[in-house]
Amino acid sequence: MSKTVFGDLDGLLTHVDSKFTLVNVVTKRAKQLNNGAPALTDDANPNKPVSTAFAEVELGKIPYTRVKDGIK
Repeated sequence: MSKTVFGDLDGLLTHVDSKFTLVNVVTKRAKQLNNGAPALTDDANPNKPVSTAFAEVELGKIPYTRVKDGIK
């Protein structure tokens, strides 16, 4: 897969279990960054919280564990 603005999708998916989860994790982290949370990367752009969140996921800085298997 080619390198895009958000990085290599396959590389991002090694840290989460699906694209849906990736979107949720990045959205939650971007909201935290917008609310003043410190960035976990050195090259973070404060004007681009979504890009920063993708970079943090790609670097493995955002811990993620599934707590529930699904609706039953």
